[in-house]
Amino acid sequence: MTSDQIKEVSLKHFAQNGYEGASLADIAKDVGIKKQSIYTHFKGKDELFLQICMDTFENELSSVVLFIDRNSALAINDFLYNFLVHCIERYEKYDSTKFMIRTAFYPPMHLNEQVMKYVYEYLDKVEELFLPMIERAISNGEISSAVGHNRATTAFMGVLDGIFVEMLYGGPDRLQKRLDASWYVLWRGLSMS
Repeated sequence: MTSDQIKEVSLKHFAQNGYEGASLADIAKDVGIKKQSIYTHFKGKDELFLQICMDTFENELSSVVLFIDRNSALAINDFLYNFLVHCIERYEKYDSTKFMIRTAFYPPMHLNEQVMKYVYEYLDKVEELFLPMIERAISNGEISSAVGHNRATTAFMGVLDGIFVEMLYGGPDRLQKRLDASWYVLWRGLSMS
Protein backbone atom coordinates (compact mmCIF):
# COMPACT_ATOMS: atom_id res chain seq x y z
CA MET A 1 0.00 0.00 0.00
CA THR A 2 1.36 3.38 -0.97
CA SER A 3 0.26 6.99 -0.75
CA ASP A 4 -0.36 6.82 -4.52
CA GLN A 5 -2.95 4.06 -4.04
CA ILE A 6 -4.66 6.09 -1.33
CA LYS A 7 -4.68 9.16 -3.57
CA GLU A 8 -6.05 7.20 -6.54
CA VAL A 9 -8.98 5.84 -4.54
CA SER A 10 -9.52 9.18 -2.78
CA LEU A 11 -9.69 10.97 -6.11
CA LYS A 12 -12.66 8.81 -7.11
CA HIS A 13 -14.42 9.48 -3.81
CA PHE A 14 -13.80 13.24 -3.89
CA ALA A 15 -14.79 13.46 -7.58
CA GLN A 16 -18.09 11.66 -6.93
CA ASN A 17 -18.98 12.95 -3.48
CA GLY A 18 -17.03 16.16 -2.93
CA TYR A 19 -14.97 16.87 0.15
CA GLU A 20 -17.88 16.67 2.58
CA GLY A 21 -19.32 13.46 1.13
CA ALA A 22 -16.05 11.52 0.98
CA SER A 23 -15.15 9.63 4.13
CA LEU A 24 -11.71 8.38 5.10
CA ALA A 25 -13.34 5.16 6.35
CA ASP A 26 -14.82 4.48 2.90
CA ILE A 27 -11.54 5.38 1.21
CA ALA A 28 -9.60 3.04 3.52
CA LYS A 29 -12.11 0.25 2.89
CA ASP A 30 -11.73 0.59 -0.89
CA VAL A 31 -7.93 0.65 -0.61
CA GLY A 32 -8.10 -2.44 1.62
CA ILE A 33 -6.57 -0.89 4.74
CA LYS A 34 -7.72 0.38 8.10
CA LYS A 35 -8.61 4.05 8.36
CA GLN A 36 -5.71 4.65 10.77
CA SER A 37 -3.24 3.53 8.08
CA ILE A 38 -4.09 6.60 6.01
CA TYR A 39 -2.49 8.72 8.74
CA THR A 40 0.84 7.02 8.05
CA HIS A 41 0.87 8.86 4.72
CA PHE A 42 -1.29 11.94 5.33
CA LYS A 43 -1.94 14.02 8.45
CA GLY A 44 -5.64 13.95 7.72
CA LYS A 45 -8.39 14.51 5.20
CA ASP A 46 -7.37 18.12 4.53
CA GLU A 47 -3.79 17.23 3.64
CA LEU A 48 -4.96 14.34 1.44
CA PHE A 49 -7.49 16.57 -0.32
CA LEU A 50 -4.99 19.38 -0.93
CA GLN A 51 -2.39 16.92 -2.25
CA ILE A 52 -4.97 15.58 -4.70
CA CYS A 53 -5.81 19.17 -5.67
CA MET A 54 -2.18 19.95 -6.43
CA ASP A 55 -1.67 16.72 -8.38
CA THR A 56 -4.94 17.10 -10.29
CA PHE A 57 -4.48 20.68 -11.38
CA GLU A 58 -0.92 19.87 -12.53
CA ASN A 59 -2.21 16.82 -14.43
CA GLU A 60 -5.02 18.79 -16.06
CA LEU A 61 -2.61 21.53 -17.09
CA SER A 62 -0.30 18.90 -18.60
CA SER A 63 -3.24 17.68 -20.68
CA VAL A 64 -3.72 21.24 -21.99
CA VAL A 65 -0.04 21.49 -22.95
CA LEU A 66 -0.23 18.11 -24.68
CA PHE A 67 -3.38 19.17 -26.56
CA ILE A 68 -1.61 22.34 -27.74
CA ASP A 69 1.46 20.38 -28.85
CA ARG A 70 -0.64 17.94 -30.85
CA ASN A 71 -3.08 20.45 -32.39
CA SER A 72 -1.24 23.75 -32.82
CA ALA A 73 -1.07 23.36 -36.60
CA LEU A 74 -4.88 23.46 -36.93
CA ALA A 75 -6.72 26.55 -38.07
CA ILE A 76 -7.59 28.57 -34.97
CA ASN A 77 -11.34 27.98 -35.24
CA ASP A 78 -10.79 24.20 -35.33
CA PHE A 79 -8.19 24.39 -32.58
CA LEU A 80 -10.38 26.38 -30.17
CA TYR A 81 -13.53 24.35 -30.84
CA ASN A 82 -11.65 21.06 -30.55
CA PHE A 83 -10.22 22.19 -27.23
CA LEU A 84 -13.72 22.73 -25.84
CA VAL A 85 -14.70 19.25 -27.06
CA HIS A 86 -11.46 17.88 -25.56
CA CYS A 87 -12.42 19.32 -22.15
CA ILE A 88 -15.88 17.74 -22.37
CA GLU A 89 -14.40 14.35 -23.32
CA ARG A 90 -11.94 14.52 -20.42
CA TYR A 91 -14.80 15.31 -18.03
CA GLU A 92 -16.75 12.29 -19.26
CA LYS A 93 -13.73 9.98 -19.04
CA TYR A 94 -11.46 11.02 -16.15
CA ASP A 95 -12.05 11.36 -12.43
CA SER A 96 -9.29 13.98 -12.31
CA THR A 97 -11.26 16.30 -14.60
CA LYS A 98 -14.48 15.69 -12.68
CA PHE A 99 -12.62 16.41 -9.45
CA MET A 100 -11.10 19.61 -10.83
CA ILE A 101 -14.43 21.01 -12.04
CA ARG A 102 -16.34 20.01 -8.91
CA THR A 103 -13.66 21.38 -6.63
CA ALA A 104 -13.45 24.68 -8.53
CA PHE A 105 -17.17 25.25 -7.99
CA TYR A 106 -17.53 23.60 -4.57
CA PRO A 107 -14.32 24.07 -2.62
CA PRO A 108 -14.54 23.12 1.06
CA MET A 109 -15.16 26.40 2.88
CA HIS A 110 -12.25 25.98 5.28
CA LEU A 111 -9.87 25.20 2.38
CA ASN A 112 -11.30 27.79 -0.02
CA GLU A 113 -8.19 29.98 -0.15
CA GLN A 114 -5.80 27.10 -0.89
CA VAL A 115 -8.12 25.49 -3.45
CA MET A 116 -8.83 28.74 -5.29
CA LYS A 117 -5.09 29.32 -5.56
CA TYR A 118 -4.87 26.13 -7.65
CA VAL A 119 -7.98 27.07 -9.66
CA TYR A 120 -6.72 30.53 -10.58
CA GLU A 121 -3.21 29.30 -11.34
CA TYR A 122 -4.72 26.75 -13.73
CA LEU A 123 -7.01 29.26 -15.46
CA ASP A 124 -4.28 31.91 -15.69
CA LYS A 125 -1.83 29.40 -17.18
CA VAL A 126 -4.37 28.19 -19.76
CA GLU A 127 -5.02 31.79 -20.76
CA GLU A 128 -1.28 32.43 -20.94
CA LEU A 129 -0.82 29.36 -23.19
CA PHE A 130 -3.65 30.40 -25.53
CA LEU A 131 -2.67 34.06 -25.85
CA PRO A 132 0.24 33.54 -28.32
CA MET A 133 -1.88 31.22 -30.44
CA ILE A 134 -4.58 33.86 -30.70
CA GLU A 135 -1.97 36.54 -31.42
CA ARG A 136 -0.70 34.37 -34.27
CA ALA A 137 -4.26 33.87 -35.56
CA ILE A 138 -4.76 37.64 -35.61
CA SER A 139 -1.48 38.05 -37.52
CA ASN A 140 -2.66 35.40 -40.00
CA GLY A 141 -6.03 37.11 -40.45
CA GLU A 142 -8.02 34.23 -38.92
CA ILE A 143 -9.29 36.48 -36.11
CA SER A 144 -10.22 40.12 -36.58
CA SER A 145 -7.52 42.50 -35.41
CA ALA A 146 -10.29 44.78 -34.16
CA VAL A 147 -11.02 42.28 -31.39
CA GLY A 148 -7.48 42.21 -30.04
CA HIS A 149 -5.63 39.23 -28.62
CA ASN A 150 -6.35 39.93 -24.94
CA ARG A 151 -10.09 40.39 -25.49
CA ALA A 152 -10.30 37.35 -27.78
CA THR A 153 -8.48 35.14 -25.28
CA THR A 154 -10.58 36.37 -22.38
CA ALA A 155 -13.78 35.80 -24.36
CA PHE A 156 -12.69 32.26 -25.14
CA MET A 157 -11.99 31.65 -21.45
CA GLY A 158 -15.53 32.89 -20.71
CA VAL A 159 -16.95 30.29 -23.08
CA LEU A 160 -14.77 27.65 -21.42
CA ASP A 161 -16.16 28.70 -18.02
CA GLY A 162 -19.71 28.32 -19.38
CA ILE A 163 -18.87 24.84 -20.65
CA PHE A 164 -17.48 23.92 -17.21
CA VAL A 165 -20.75 25.07 -15.60
CA GLU A 166 -22.84 22.91 -17.93
CA MET A 167 -20.55 19.91 -17.42
CA LEU A 168 -21.28 20.11 -13.71
CA TYR A 169 -24.93 21.14 -13.70
CA GLY A 170 -26.53 20.72 -17.10
CA GLY A 171 -26.23 17.21 -18.42
CA PRO A 172 -25.37 16.19 -22.00
CA ASP A 173 -28.25 17.93 -23.82
CA ARG A 174 -27.84 21.28 -22.08
CA LEU A 175 -24.08 21.01 -22.46
CA GLN A 176 -24.34 20.47 -26.22
CA LYS A 177 -26.83 23.33 -26.55
CA ARG A 178 -24.49 25.66 -24.60
CA LEU A 179 -21.48 24.55 -26.64
CA ASP A 180 -23.23 25.06 -30.00
CA ALA A 181 -24.67 28.49 -29.17
CA SER A 182 -21.62 29.83 -27.35
CA TRP A 183 -19.24 28.68 -30.03
CA TYR A 184 -21.38 30.11 -32.83
CA VAL A 185 -21.56 33.55 -31.23
CA LEU A 186 -17.91 33.57 -30.13
CA TRP A 187 -16.58 32.59 -33.53
CA ARG A 188 -18.77 35.10 -35.37
CA GLY A 189 -17.47 37.82 -33.06
CA LEU A 190 -13.84 36.79 -33.40
CA SER A 191 -13.84 36.37 -37.16
CA MET A 192 -15.80 39.49 -38.19
CA SER A 193 -13.76 42.33 -39.69
